[in-house]
Amino acid sequence: MDAIPGQIILQVVLILLNAFFAMTEIAIISLSAVKLRHMVEEGDKTAGKLLKLVEEPAGFLSTIQIGITLAGFLGSAFAADNFAGYLTDWLYNGLGFTALSMNSLNTISVILITIILSYFTLIFGELVPKRVAMQKPMQVARIACPVVSAVAFVMKPVVWFLSVSTNLVLRLLRMKTEAEEETVTEEEIRMMVDLGEEKGTIDQGEKEWIENVFDFGDATVYDCMTHASQVRAISLTEEDGAIFNLIRESGLSRYPVYKKDLDDIVGILNARTFLLNRSSGFPTPIEKLIHPAYFVPETLSASTLFRDMQQKKVHLAVVVDEYGQTSGIITMEDLVEEIVGNIYDEFDPAEPTEIEAIGQNQWRLSGSVDVEQLEELFGLHLPEDRDYDTLGGMILNTLTAIPQDGSTFDTEIYGLQIHVTKIRGHRIVEAVITKPDPAQTEKADE
Repeated sequence: MDAIPGQIILQVVLILLNAFFAMTEIAIISLSAVKLRHMVEEGDKTAGKLLKLVEEPAGFLSTIQIGITLAGFLGSAFAADNFAGYLTDWLYNGLGFTALSMNSLNTISVILITIILSYFTLIFGELVPKRVAMQKPMQVARIACPVVSAVAFVMKPVVWFLSVSTNLVLRLLRMKTEAEEETVTEEEIRMMVDLGEEKGTIDQGEKEWIENVFDFGDATVYDCMTHASQVRAISLTEEDGAIFNLIRESGLSRYPVYKKDLDDIVGILNARTFLLNRSSGFPTPIEKLIHPAYFVPETLSASTLFRDMQQKKVHLAVVVDEYGQTSGIITMEDLVEEIVGNIYDEFDPAEPTEIEAIGQNQWRLSGSVDVEQLEELFGLHLPEDRDYDTLGGMILNTLTAIPQDGSTFDTEIYGLQIHVTKIRGHRIVEAVITKPDPAQTEKADE
């Protein structure tokens, strides 16, 4: 009996060793390599050692695993050897439990001692230390680093032998000996962002920016451009007065210049260049003030165009379709807005609402509303081979003649009653759409 205190102390020491290795493992793998590099740059020597462990985890993880395994096995073996006899003797002689043989009682004693030891090992050797390490990883890692480094150095031959043995077994099983490098997917990052928003570490604006960056990688020039119907352009034969008015009204800095029509763009006019030239008293013809236009296909990815425009110091590009006709224009601001949202300055007019409900089953819509929005709003299923992309294009596609500016008219398309209220530049600017109530339609049919 005199040996029991020493045996208990031995078990406590083994559990504490298990706790140390378990705590160290969680602490080190929880560290951020980026943060450690920053600390190294500031002269933190311990951070340098920790960074080496984080970037090359195989050696230290093997050492940790050896330590945990030995502590656990030795604890179980010593407990069974040291305490099973005492417990068996107490049950058989002390309590007079003679219904079972000594061998059977010894087996039961070993099982009971193993269960009790497992409880204390799990609580004090695994769960509590790991919780502490998760809450204070840097503090734990700093304390454990010298010990783990020393143990890893001593255990190098053992780690090497285990590694060779493991690789040999893997080769016999015809499996790779090197683990494939893990890559983080876009979906996983989006899930982490969603989780960060739920926990409050990432706000709504930051989440939108991150998601916009991924969406930007999938976007094409066509998705980001200003459509040709909304482009403010200048004719080579335009009078100076009209150009002054256009610059004053739009507040834009650059304008496409065309010869015959928008499909015949010959260059880009910088508003500042034009105004300075006209104020000099020696006006120069517009064709000598313009610089060459930068043409891009509408299928080009937005991210590729962004890099190209940065490298070539281009601020505005003309977008053309597969037939060489002008689809629209795109600016650096358009591309940046795909990520950060709309950018307004003091000259930008307030944007009108593209879709506005004005009554029961009645909406006022801009002619530039995308057909995808129409499909979603009215439950339409438009043909995929359509030749239009906007509400205005859909309406014009059904007409036999181009409507006059300032005129209004009514039409019905796909069961929708459409009253065109504004036409400017032979373009549908605004329309009011009424979706008939199905119940009223059925009564009218009866």
